[in-house]
Amino acid sequence: MVQPSLSRSRLILRLGLLVLISMIGFGSAHAETAASSETGIRFVQIATGPTAGTYFPVGGLIANAISNPPGSRPCERGGSCGVPGLIAVAQSTNGSMANLASLAAGTVDLGMSQADLAYWAYHGTGVYKGKEPQSKLRGIAMLYSESIHLVARKDARITSVADLKGKRVSVGEEGSGTLVDAMLVLEAYGLRKTDIKPEYTRPSSAADALIQGKIDAFFFVAGAPVSAVTALTNEGLATLVPLSGPPAHALAQQYPFLLVSTIPADTYEGVPETPTLSVGALLVCSADAPDELIYGITAAIFHPNTRPLFAKGHPAASKIALETASTGLGIPLHAGAARYYDGQKGASATNPTQ
Repeated sequence: MVQPSLSRSRLILRLGLLVLISMIGFGSAHAETAASSETGIRFVQIATGPTAGTYFPVGGLIANAISNPPGSRPCERGGSCGVPGLIAVAQSTNGSMANLASLAAGTVDLGMSQADLAYWAYHGTGVYKGKEPQSKLRGIAMLYSESIHLVARKDARITSVADLKGKRVSVGEEGSGTLVDAMLVLEAYGLRKTDIKPEYTRPSSAADALIQGKIDAFFFVAGAPVSAVTALTNEGLATLVPLSGPPAHALAQQYPFLLVSTIPADTYEGVPETPTLSVGALLVCSADAPDELIYGITAAIFHPNTRPLFAKGHPAASKIALETASTGLGIPLHAGAARYYDGQKGASATNPTQ
């Protein structure tokens, strides 16, 4: 058997360490941050999403990309191109709303969020109407587009949103962006919450419940493909319900963060091209985060050596691109991230071949 290279072994070891730390939880990692201040090591927590979704694996890849523990091989020699002394951990959470709340409370350093929820939280409008605006919320990058998945059990006879009436439907977990968008979709198609039998579960639990016949369908907002959905379609147990027609277009006109889009054919085995709506997935932080730290994190995410890590790690992560990183945020850029993007624009102007 061919032995893995030293760099590969170190990568596997480091990934294992990051996963272990992430399982410990926010409180422990936050305590380590304070305890390690004299060693020059800094721990950063990234609030992501459910383990069966897209945020968690993509957040793990970002954590690996921006980490550069003491003793790491230099970037120019094929080693880490992250922030010197930084160890980032990806923490599983309920999703966007929970992440934004943790950022506002100062219990995490970075978070992933749907663009619409970040906008509403920053302005104190939409689902955040009546709440104090999160005026310190800042964007680091628009990562990729997320699709609204409406997944139905094949034998449930659900081919349209209207068919959900009277059915048992998981609309997402409390604190998730999925729940917010599910409610928007139902309303757009003329359904009230009382018209369905709602369940509030994590995607992985919803997938299990669908297999067991406990629910008929579930919503999930994530970058396709999603592992929980892939497992169902590979076994021929579920399909996707289209979000199309005037209601979908009206939603996109009403909410500028929602885009009419499609999930390409065979993204999920045996599932044809499916019309849907999508929203941007953002990496966000607080305005209080040090400029140099966020500059370094942004530079690490878009370092040329990072692209292969993202491309091999997850289909959604492969879509992370400098060209679209500062677009569609809906909230101000953090000063450190803005400085990085401005520098890249200046470099491109100086050398058009870049």
